[in-house]
Amino acid sequence: MLLDSVVHQAQGLHSYTPRRELRLLPVVAPPEDGPWLELLWQLCAHLQRLGYPVAVLDGTALESHHSPGLAQLLGARPWPGAQGLDAGAAHDLSLAVLPAARGLAWLADRAQLGDDGVLQRLQPLLRAYAAVVLYAPAERLAPLLLGSASIPLVMTGPGAQGMVRSYRQLKHLALHAGVRCTVAAVVPPQAAAQPHQTAQVLATLQRSAHRHLGLQVHTTTVATHSPREIQRLALQLMENTVLLDCAMPLQPAHDAPAHANARTWSH
Repeated sequence: MLLDSVVHQAQGLHSYTPRRELRLLPVVAPPEDGPWLELLWQLCAHLQRLGYPVAVLDGTALESHHSPGLAQLLGARPWPGAQGLDAGAAHDLSLAVLPAARGLAWLADRAQLGDDGVLQRLQPLLRAYAAVVLYAPAERLAPLLLGSASIPLVMTGPGAQGMVRSYRQLKHLALHAGVRCTVAAVVPPQAAAQPHQTAQVLATLQRSAHRHLGLQVHTTTVATHSPREIQRLALQLMENTVLLDCAMPLQPAHDAPAHANARTWSH
């Protein structure tokens, strides 16, 4: 579902000049079903509408002969028509979603063997895009993000739902990657509103992360049926991106979003 523009909320972006630098947006994939993918697609759709073509590397989906993805792009022989990725991004027409479980596992293994800057390998492969979302479990993201200034997004349910799991994800990424996260409590349309309980639980999560992990964790609540809240989170994520440059280590990005349309699903 594409979102309606909220022009005045994005007024601050008018001072930015859009450039096709590849930004990294890590998103932690929860182990259980929930509204996570719905939120992710809405965030990506919003960035597309702001003029930032997005490629999603789905670390929960395996590449195969019939569903090629990151593993094939990293290999010597990408699939016929892979160059269409550049064409779609060049016209700001589609959201590319690629299976990436095997490719990200290979990059993580390289990182654990001491290969610095493995994510820079993505830059020439996805150079036509403005942002690449790494959607994968915390255990897969940690070796890839080690030493970066990236701030992954952790999604949890409203109220107390999923907060213990969220803390474990925060802890894993803090201990094994040295990064802090943004935590979003996701409220699907059918969920009963419980803002006071959600605020209390998020505050407890912040205190626990600060006391036990030494982390300052930003938290927020996002209703998947609220374009305004989706936009706010999308802009926050863009403010926290790092740039992927094949010749440099991961650096914080200081630019942010500007328009787009439809989706092309790769799987």
